[in-house]
Amino acid sequence: MLRALAVDDEEPALAELLYLLRSDPRIHSVEGATDATEALRRIGRALDAGPGGEEAVDVLFLDIHMAGLTGLDVARLLAGFARPPLVVFVTAHEDFAVQAFDLKAVDYVLKPVRRERLAEAVARVAERAATAAPPATVADRIPVELGGVTRLVAVADITYAEAQGDYARLHTADGAGHLVRIPLTTLEERWQPLGFVRVHRSHLVALHRIDELRLDGGGMTVRVGTAEIAVSRRHAGRVRELLMRRAGG
Repeated sequence: MLRALAVDDEEPALAELLYLLRSDPRIHSVEGATDATEALRRIGRALDAGPGGEEAVDVLFLDIHMAGLTGLDVARLLAGFARPPLVVFVTAHEDFAVQAFDLKAVDYVLKPVRRERLAEAVARVAERAATAAPPATVADRIPVELGGVTRLVAVADITYAEAQGDYARLHTADGAGHLVRIPLTTLEERWQPLGFVRVHRSHLVALHRIDELRLDGGGMTVRVGTAEIAVSRRHAGRVRELLMRRAGG
């Protein structure tokens, strides 16, 4: 059973596509979005929830010509995810099929959409999903909001994350700070395989970004760029062990 997201900036076309998809027994659930930014935000929530989460998205039914980012732009951005949703383009234009399949699209459906043709596309998606590799555990990019625009930030550029309630502020090597609605505990679980370590209940640090470990009066701090971050007693032993192991390896 597939979880789908349909994207089209023309509401009548989107409503028709949603109706057809909801009538297909292979579609478990389907939501709609009227622009690329909304779609990327929705996919970001799906990544936060993980492949087995309630908000997961298996397939994107995507228009090409839209205001702002085009469907092709969205597909290019999705290529930055560890395991992006499958993509079916649904468009009135025949001219972009080569580009679409270069972007690994599963199918290319022309408008006006016929029920039988859409059913063929869903069948191809179901077959591809059934033979897909096991879900990756970590995405190498994370979507952040900047002035109403969704941008993908490479996890490799993040030096540390700081808890701010139910949010986390991601600090990058260029000094930027991005606020995301993801608890620090979730980021810790997701990024541990990438070398991030919890140093305090409010800080998660990229181990390879630690420039200095300092012991002062029984306390411990680490320096990450220009930031001095306290290490709690609970985490001090683990942080020191990982740093020594890294230095020795």
